Amino acid sequence: MSKNKASSGIGFFEKYLTIWVILCMIAGVLIGVYMPGIPEFLSRFEYYNVSIPVAVLIWLMIYPMMLKVDFASIKQVGKNPKGLIVTWITNWLIKPFTMYAIASLFFFVVYKSLIPPEVGKDYLAGAVLLGAAPCTAMVFVWSHLTNGNPAYTLVQVATNDLIILVAFVPIVAFLLGISDIAIPWGTLFLSVVLFVVIPLTAGWLSRTNIIKNKGLDYFENTFIPKFSNVTITGLLLTLIIIFSFQGQKIVDNPLNIVLIAVPLIIQTFFIFFIAYIWAKLWKLPHNVAAPAGMIGASNFFELAVAVAISLFGLDSGATLATVVGVLVEVPVMLTLVRIANNTREWFQ
Repeated sequence: MSKNKASSGIGFFEKYLTIWVILCMIAGVLIGVYMPGIPEFLSRFEYYNVSIPVAVLIWLMIYPMMLKVDFASIKQVGKNPKGLIVTWITNWLIKPFTMYAIASLFFFVVYKSLIPPEVGKDYLAGAVLLGAAPCTAMVFVWSHLTNGNPAYTLVQVATNDLIILVAFVPIVAFLLGISDIAIPWGTLFLSVVLFVVIPLTAGWLSRTNIIKNKGLDYFENTFIPKFSNVTITGLLLTLIIIFSFQGQKIVDNPLNIVLIAVPLIIQTFFIFFIAYIWAKLWKLPHNVAAPAGMIGASNFFELAVAVAISLFGLDSGATLATVVGVLVEVPVMLTLVRIANNTREWFQ
């Protein structure tokens, strides 16, 4: 990663993402309640339960992220494996299962008198999808804001993306299975191919060919910035569509947004401190420890939203839960950035 790229902080749209999400939620709800013909029209464009318009928008979200992943960095895995071990174990052997446990506690015990069991099961499914999809792109921003080591963050993200290819489906299938939630296996595999394999391959091919023909400086400082607003635009349009399908449900049960947010926020803080304190105990430097905590705490919410839509539909509780994950992501992560920066003296 070049110095120019590494020095870029969180952008205007990313910084105020929660505000944009709220505005899109309002717009989508108004469309769903007062112009129901629009979601009815969009629902016609489906293939194997995958909404084609939403699939295109999500692909526009994910492809620019995959451009940033440098798989050549994987050759550096053996140089300082402790930080990677913290990342891998936190992301794949701890996070999905603590998300399941915390979400189950809230949706089936704490909220027992507020949420019907079937609705709670839907929300749990969305939480599971978030828990099994650790961050792959925004972590570059969180790493920069905590003065993380950009080269090491690249290795953490690159290896994480490869693990997603093999671990996401079995973890999701296992956790949904023990929750007695029906799993359309064909749709689950199709979702991973559509929203991970294809954009990951396209990003790698684009990166390789452009750097080969025009150089790394052109790729990082000219080509990637062309997509700076594509991801956010795709996300916001997707949210408007999602909330147009969820409109009446949200009007009928507005409290549910807050109820979903509570376990997601608790999980985010919990996972961050597991990785962060573990890194401290292993005497890792702060510029490795902070990004390790951020990768686990943050979510690849674009993937979670995409798979929720494919598996359960635009109007499902699972999809709503993943969208609430988007709603709380930035303010919670900025709080964790502040915590990481204020505890820098903990580390050597």
